[in-house]
Amino acid sequence: MKAHLTTDTRTTTAGPVLSLAGELDHATAPQVHAALLELRLTDGQQLTIDMSGVTFCDSSGIGSLLAAHAYAAQAHGVFVLSAVPARTRYLLGVVGLDLVLPMFPTADEALDAWSGDGDSPPL
Repeated sequence: MKAHLTTDTRTTTAGPVLSLAGELDHATAPQVHAALLELRLTDGQQLTIDMSGVTFCDSSGIGSLLAAHAYAAQAHGVFVLSAVPARTRYLLGVVGLDLVLPMFPTADEALDAWSGDGDSPPL
């Protein structure tokens, strides 16, 4: 069976929200990278990755999340995750990324936490 991932982007005052749905793995990671290249993130804005639709995430998927984190840092922005599935949250914890990547229960809560000053929101 072929892996499938859909991406959807919306623009907010806080910054872009990239919503992912499906499997985030070796086969679909290039889609995430392509979507990142299309985003416009300005100084101090927040990049939110909404994972509410993600059904599977492997190490390549985690690599995509780190690429998004790096993209936000290069743009002098903030990076956050929202609605991270329990299994993915567990994997992020195993490798210590839960201490580096801010996570929120929903995209709306992540957007509400944005301060606009370019500082990372609380973990």
